[in-house]
Amino acid sequence: MAGAPRKTEFVALGHAGSEHYAGLETFPSPGVSHVSLVSDELTAICPVTAQPDLYDATIEYWPGELCIESKSLKLYLSGFRNEGHFCEALVVRIRDDVAAAVGLPPDRVRVTLVQKARGGITITATA
Repeated sequence: MAGAPRKTEFVALGHAGSEHYAGLETFPSPGVSHVSLVSDELTAICPVTAQPDLYDATIEYWPGELCIESKSLKLYLSGFRNEGHFCEALVVRIRDDVAAAVGLPPDRVRVTLVQKARGGITITATA
């Protein structure tokens, strides 16, 4: 059928829980020029103290052919909750993973993490 949009099959979307996580899933861009995704549910572990670090994450990108499916992003972010990362390294990792998933160079993806105050210090890192 000419002109009909291609149906995208998602692994995680439409299923409860995280057992269906298959990585960052994408779909063809409908023609948007900028996407911004914000989450306050990112948690990682301090690699020195093993204390939890809580983050507000903003992921922005200027899509080419692909966009990130949001449930897969939520599951991707929740995967860091038991891993040890410094904020500055985590922001680069997320930026690089998102860029790879949507087939963009890293300079077309911007990630900002705001680590909520622990010990009286808030950290903001952008890559």
